[in-house]
Amino acid sequence: MTMTDYYTLGDPVADTKAPDGPIETRWERRRFGAKLVNPANKRKLTVIVVGTGLAGGSAAATLGELGYQVKSYCYQDSPRRAHSIAAQGGINAAKNYRNDGDSVHRLFYDTVKGGDFRSRESNVHRLAQISVQIIDQCVAQGVPFAREYGGLLDTRSFGGAQVSRTFYARGQTGQQLLLGAYQALERQIAAGTVTMHDRHEMLELIIVDGRARGIVVRDLVTGEISTEFADAVVLASGGYGNVFFLSTNAKGCNVTASWRAHRKGALFANPCYTQIHPTCIPVSGDHQSKLTLMSESLRNDGRVWVPKAKGDNRVPADIPEDERDYYLERIYPAFGNLVPRDIASRAAKNVCDEGRGVGPGGLGVYLDFAAAIGRLGRDAVEAKYGNLFEMYQRITGEDPYTTPMRIYPAVHYTMGGLWVDYDLQSTIPGLFVIGEANFSDHGANRLGASALMQGLADGYFVLPNTIGDYLAAGPFPKLDAENAEVAEARKLVEDRIEKLLAINGDRTVDSFHRELGRIMWEYCGMERTDAGLRKAISEIRELKAEFWQRAKVPGDGEGLNQSLERAGRVADFFELAELMCIDALHREESCGGHFRAESQTEEGEAQRDDDTFSYVAAWEFGGDTPVLHKEDLTFEYVHPSQRSYK
Repeated sequence: MTMTDYYTLGDPVADTKAPDGPIETRWERRRFGAKLVNPANKRKLTVIVVGTGLAGGSAAATLGELGYQVKSYCYQDSPRRAHSIAAQGGINAAKNYRNDGDSVHRLFYDTVKGGDFRSRESNVHRLAQISVQIIDQCVAQGVPFAREYGGLLDTRSFGGAQVSRTFYARGQTGQQLLLGAYQALERQIAAGTVTMHDRHEMLELIIVDGRARGIVVRDLVTGEISTEFADAVVLASGGYGNVFFLSTNAKGCNVTASWRAHRKGALFANPCYTQIHPTCIPVSGDHQSKLTLMSESLRNDGRVWVPKAKGDNRVPADIPEDERDYYLERIYPAFGNLVPRDIASRAAKNVCDEGRGVGPGGLGVYLDFAAAIGRLGRDAVEAKYGNLFEMYQRITGEDPYTTPMRIYPAVHYTMGGLWVDYDLQSTIPGLFVIGEANFSDHGANRLGASALMQGLADGYFVLPNTIGDYLAAGPFPKLDAENAEVAEARKLVEDRIEKLLAINGDRTVDSFHRELGRIMWEYCGMERTDAGLRKAISEIRELKAEFWQRAKVPGDGEGLNQSLERAGRVADFFELAELMCIDALHREESCGGHFRAESQTEEGEAQRDDDTFSYVAAWEFGGDTPVLHKEDLTFEYVHPSQRSYK
């Protein structure tokens, strides 16, 4: 099959909201140029926010504080159960407390370079500017960041940077930041500006007169389907890493909210950009349903190594220093163990492919803390990483204080997502997308400790300023369930549920999901090839057809039915997986998390093709033949170069 059999080419897409001129003043000029809504009118406007993680929780709280009427939805039993709670290592900010050469411009530079020159300069510079405000906001909320002896907030190093800019709360930074956003959200719930709907899942987007005007949700306890209306809709529903089945994501994480919007006309950008995290506990068997992340912060003091000889099965203590290969320090001396995640992940895969991996199946490398314990003492190491060490010991039964951890790459974060402009508005007027659900700031690879930064920047500072420019034209005409477009959206949900329940096949939904994940990991994981991606697309289409013939969804839709929930999410994963492979197939270059075996340097590093592929791939839904719209990327301040960490 030729490329045109997989997709068609559409008109270019452009971000018309980003100002030109000096990059240092673009955000301030956009804020000043945006229309304002006076306080009395804000009380007449309603905003729906889907998701209560760092992006959604902070957005709902801030919009409520501003005076808007906010309806917040999450499928968890509490807003504080959002997956942001699982983030461990820290949050980047250009405070330069260490006086080690950091600055807003250096954070901007590192992030553009870390994204392998596939992100927008305007967005990334704004992110770097706002980073310093995020820390002040969170400290004011009482987030217990680690502090140095003198009282200043402490920082540690993370991959892709040679300065220490990552603020942290031991190994539970995401949890502490989420609690800060959660208490701000609860304050607005108590004040009556935010109405919270937990255990509700968005299953469709309502578009009336070309604008996003609401959502169709299902009460996951009672099964009741309802239509909810607003003047604008904000999606903060996270990433889609669970398309791989095994990932570091919580099992509930899904793509349904974003995919429903995509099917209604929102472009989906760069779906093939998947981040593989190098520091995860290796797979232990076929019984597993998810993987566990070990924070990247561990690479501050842990040294990564494998035996020099193939098939060396001795316990690590019996392997002398001169027979160990500290391969990251050897290959990348400038950054050592703190190279970015995509670099570290491929390096681990390479040594394991050579037969030098450790543990069951040879799919692991050592992360060794012996030198740090010898240098700093066990108490100091425990103060920094104690809860992470405890988590590792509980899962593996091994003591990382005396035996090196075993780690291996796993799917973690997705840089792709719904396309948004500088205002975070999608191609559907009135639909805004924030946090991991959008594609905006990370390019082809996310540097560690940048997800929390983007989520809180979007929720606390960007969206509250830009959504007013849209809402200044409101409030829009009142809607009710009798509206034809509203009734159609509801019927789509009811018909889909009925179709899933009517299959009544002989195979579990989880078995389909697991097989889909195997295909994706094998052919669209750490390394992709032309032949492999074509095979994956064929296998996904066959498996999807079998799913709609053989899936077994027990029970009914009139109450709690977790099998039905999973079935709907997996059905969307099938369509997303196909688009991911088509996106990866069309991008005949290597960049960041997308590594094409046909496009690499003599040293085995990713080889970009800036002349051909320096664009955002924004896909319009088209079934088996999606439509590709390109947004050209321009670089005025950080000139694209071969990314080197040596």
